[in-house]
Amino acid sequence: MSLSGDLKGKLEAIAAAGFEGVELFEQDLLTFDGSPQAVGTFIRSLGLTLVALQPFRDFEGLPEPERSRAFERAERKFDLMEALGTDLLLVCSNVSPKSLAGLERAAEDLYELAERARRRGMRVGFEALAWGRHIHDYRDAWEVVRRADHPSLGAVLDSFHILAQDLPLSTVPRIPPEKIFLVQVADAPRLEMGLLPWSRHFRNLPGQGQLPLQSFMQALEDARYQGFVSLEIFNDQFRSASPREVAQDGYRSLIYLQELREPQTLPPPPANLGVGFVEFALSEGEAAELEDLLGRLGFACTHAHPTRQVRLWQQGQARFLVNADAEGFAHAYHLLHGPSVCAIGLEVTDLSQALARARAYRAPLLEPADWPLPALGGLEGSLLYLLEPGTPWTETLRPLHPPPVRPHLTRIDHIAQVMPPAQLLSWRLFYRTVLGLSASDLTEIPDPKGLIESQALQNPERTLRLVLNASQHTETLASRFLNAYYGGGVQHIALETPDIFAALKALEKAGVALLPIPETYYLDLEARYGLDKSLLEALQQHNLLYEQSEEGEFFQAYTDAFAGRFFFEIVERRDYDGFGASNASVRIAAQLRQLS
Repeated sequence: MSLSGDLKGKLEAIAAAGFEGVELFEQDLLTFDGSPQAVGTFIRSLGLTLVALQPFRDFEGLPEPERSRAFERAERKFDLMEALGTDLLLVCSNVSPKSLAGLERAAEDLYELAERARRRGMRVGFEALAWGRHIHDYRDAWEVVRRADHPSLGAVLDSFHILAQDLPLSTVPRIPPEKIFLVQVADAPRLEMGLLPWSRHFRNLPGQGQLPLQSFMQALEDARYQGFVSLEIFNDQFRSASPREVAQDGYRSLIYLQELREPQTLPPPPANLGVGFVEFALSEGEAAELEDLLGRLGFACTHAHPTRQVRLWQQGQARFLVNADAEGFAHAYHLLHGPSVCAIGLEVTDLSQALARARAYRAPLLEPADWPLPALGGLEGSLLYLLEPGTPWTETLRPLHPPPVRPHLTRIDHIAQVMPPAQLLSWRLFYRTVLGLSASDLTEIPDPKGLIESQALQNPERTLRLVLNASQHTETLASRFLNAYYGGGVQHIALETPDIFAALKALEKAGVALLPIPETYYLDLEARYGLDKSLLEALQQHNLLYEQSEEGEFFQAYTDAFAGRFFFEIVERRDYDGFGASNASVRIAAQLRQLS
């Protein structure tokens, strides 16, 4: 149920991703054009184990005649399991209004079911649904299994049903490991809604949500559980995404769970020092226009390739490669996406460690010919180069001019990417696992044409910050960007300054056009924060946006969009750790006015 497509395509995607086993959801059998024996044979031909058939619903605690009919249904399930070639039936707690309360009654029913399963060489796993009528707590489900005391009956633990209710995990280590027949794991965002719709539509792969999975995996470790760990993910986006991509993410999420349980088994996350460079793919004419803008922003052209149309622009620690060459990766990327960011260079303290972790998480490693650096596959076919400080990757470039001695802009503060909604969770998982970044809460940004979902990820030192944006609405600024780019990519780059007022004076003097902010914004700002009149006038004079937190202040201004595509942001942080989320709708509305 975690993948889109037909059963054959799902199973092929699961096998290709590297999984050892699969749970079969009965709905898949109802739409399969073939016999159960054919399904079982196909599963085994792919090298997979059919771990369980599920779900068997509304069984325990029924009055007659429903109780007898439930056992008749179970016998038909055992027939089906025999044909499929699996020995575990997953029974979830009863939700029927006809069911009767009582753990002892449930234990008696499950004992008889387990005895019938034993006679056929099969087992029964019992799981507490969070919305079960009488049994909705895993501790009650385990008590039923304990009371039944049958060797063919065990407990099934599901992280969502446990963690979504904030149930204590202290009972998990007290369950004998041989009595845990299966563990299902799902992550999820924290949402204020009913458990059933939350579970059926918004589950995530581990590492994509906010549930405390580390505590759950530690409880499994304490229980000495050594059986299968399975992904049970109900998510509307997954059902419309590529099954192979979701399966690959699923495998990566299981590696993440392994790391939570046994951190020493994987290479640690690399220490990210920040963005080493950003590479633009442009035509010659576009390159000339961007270089004119970079010069006005205070950058100097420090290096150039002797034969190729490639130049390096630098100010402080911020470096931009302008690539207008007529061949190579950047040229091919430009043909597909137009003027765009085709690559980002990430500085890491230990390259071998970073590469080992990427391999452990099955991230594709590339060796493009443009630069003598290892690279990871990035968003929409772009590249993420990995480099250690001091790596002589610029040795093919000829030195021209030194960078500015007193730069107004000192480093790249953050990079914002826009992507299709179905890819947001996937890239969150990639950055969280492969690069070891931590994720903030998901933020919804109002756009005049709809909502934009925004997710920030950053390293502990805050030297590498990424913001991921996506929108379900086709007319938002984010969606317009996707249409213009023919896919996701970098929408803006934020540059940090220690003195934003001095920086903007210099930029305005150089002729840099800043995004105009309406007067009404500053009237609201005065009411919201009670700012000093002189500060308020200075903010308005320079089209500056402003936000306060309990810890500090944040100043931000934006350039006009280059070629209607990407733009630059100038920021100053004063003990502030966010991204000015309250100002995003004002900025977007101003940009849409320019585009209309």
